[in-house]
Amino acid sequence: MRSVSASDDRTFAARLADYRALAKPKIAAMALVTVVLGYLAAGGSDGLTLLHAAIGITLVAAASGALNQYAERDTDARMTRTATRPLPAGRATETEALVFGIVCGVAGADYLALAVNPLTAFLALLTLALYVGVYTPLKRSSAWCVVVGAVPGALPPVLGWAAAGGGTQPGTWLTAAGLFGILFLWQFPHFMAIAWLNREQYAKAGLHMLPGQLPPAGWAGKTAVWTAVALLPVGLLPTLGGGVGVWTAAAATLAGAVYLFYSLRFAREETRPNARAVLFASLGYLPVLLLAAAIELLVIR
Repeated sequence: MRSVSASDDRTFAARLADYRALAKPKIAAMALVTVVLGYLAAGGSDGLTLLHAAIGITLVAAASGALNQYAERDTDARMTRTATRPLPAGRATETEALVFGIVCGVAGADYLALAVNPLTAFLALLTLALYVGVYTPLKRSSAWCVVVGAVPGALPPVLGWAAAGGGTQPGTWLTAAGLFGILFLWQFPHFMAIAWLNREQYAKAGLHMLPGQLPPAGWAGKTAVWTAVALLPVGLLPTLGGGVGVWTAAAATLAGAVYLFYSLRFAREETRPNARAVLFASLGYLPVLLLAAAIELLVIR
């Protein structure tokens, strides 16, 4: 039997890294955090069920990342920010990405249906279908893709709620709706900043992430402001539903006010520093909210 050389080890490690890149692990990790939040806020307490949900949802999330990159392999090659991904860089084949995505999606959905419940499996497949089957192709023709894409991005806490058994009480529904609404609205200022910063690359690739690909001045900033304003009252809904407490509401209000402040600056003057400030504020919003909720659900409760 041939021994495995150091170069073989490096090759295997590189291949593993490419499959990890296809799965978009950072996005999957953030989704899992919000799944846990939705599970705990819905009253879930069985650690084994949560573990099963995490495994299945991770597989479906990996499928979403791989199939999205398979569908966008040509446009990814035209943009500097995505040209180094495995497919456009030639480190993985189209067949590998397609098979990897399909296998992960089927395995994840089946696992959820058998180990958690059919509702969680259905919602996971709905998230996958909206992201890959609707949002991804719509990017080539309409800026409405941003609205459509925000839906699967906001569904993970609802998956956690479903994994916990859902519930018929109005409070559990309001908590789940509030968590969905927070993630749905949070994405708009975040993405407006990214889309504005990379607007020339998106236009070159033929992706309609903003109206007309290169929108009139002020459009991205105003959209960021409108959604940041709406985020403030929506951020209180999980507390009103009883899933989390007043500390989470306070964190949502404080982080939302900071988010709105930088969105207003961006709307007044669309510049790269102001767009980056919105982006950094968005990256701070969720950790603050999630930390407050985790403390309440795991320590105080």
